[in-house]
Amino acid sequence: MNANILDTIKQSAAVPSMPQVVLRFLEIMQDPDFDYADLVRVLSADPGTVSELLRLSNSALFGVRNKVVSTHQALTLLGPKRTRSLLLGRYLVDSMSSKQVSGLDMSYFWRRSLTASLVASNFAEKIIRRCKDEAFIGALLADIGVPILAEAMPDQYGPIAGKFTPHGGIVTGEMELEAVGASHSQVSAMVMNHWTLPKGVVDAVNLHQSDTPGEGDPATVARILNASDRIATLLCEVPEGDTIAAVCVDAVSFAGVDIQVLIDVLPTIEQEIEELADALRIDVIPSNVYSLMAQTLSDKLRAAAC
Repeated sequence: MNANILDTIKQSAAVPSMPQVVLRFLEIMQDPDFDYADLVRVLSADPGTVSELLRLSNSALFGVRNKVVSTHQALTLLGPKRTRSLLLGRYLVDSMSSKQVSGLDMSYFWRRSLTASLVASNFAEKIIRRCKDEAFIGALLADIGVPILAEAMPDQYGPIAGKFTPHGGIVTGEMELEAVGASHSQVSAMVMNHWTLPKGVVDAVNLHQSDTPGEGDPATVARILNASDRIATLLCEVPEGDTIAAVCVDAVSFAGVDIQVLIDVLPTIEQEIEELADALRIDVIPSNVYSLMAQTLSDKLRAAAC
């Protein structure tokens, strides 16, 4: 991404801003030897963030039996990394909801992002567990460059943003580079770096559109993000059975995970999406296709093995 494009995006005010308390929280987490008490102290200094954190902790997403009533309890329940993911997601939704992004279906955008984050988390659990939270937040934020580019450069990027809709077609980094001089993965990574997220997750997001991300943890997470995005797109479009099998098999192969992991995840993911959407206060249209797709995928794979 060249410097002129970077300046254009920054000057457009399209980059979502984060509350100072969240930025300070992210800054503290940059230190691998951070003091847990410092995180509690920073979060506790802002009543609005405390209220939001307690609401998230007591949401159906975590199913707690005893009500969480303190910042320390909430941070202990969620863990610093998941707290970071949820706070970023929550404030990002707030920031984006006030914007009018021409040509972009934000309901579809958020459902696709939520679906990808949950698929990525499940995949990482199986193949690179130490990066599970990085895969979750990476997938949740990997496409944030799309609305940013659509707002910053509406004339040039608008036609591409319009493809982020059911059956809108494939968007490649090459298409974006030709249209505006930057891919949405580059912009997403730039924003995440601005928010001082860990280098590993920033690098993974930067690589997630690549067919050859390389080796190492960021590359493995990038493969997971790529695969989870393809599967999430599929889940939001409900295509024909043959397409389901072909895309899913290719995606899990690219990620390096067994297809059975996906088959096991699909029947329960709809409820998880609804609970995560409720926690982040995102309006998404309910869907009942996930279990159906799991059965279709199982049938197709069984038939292919015969």
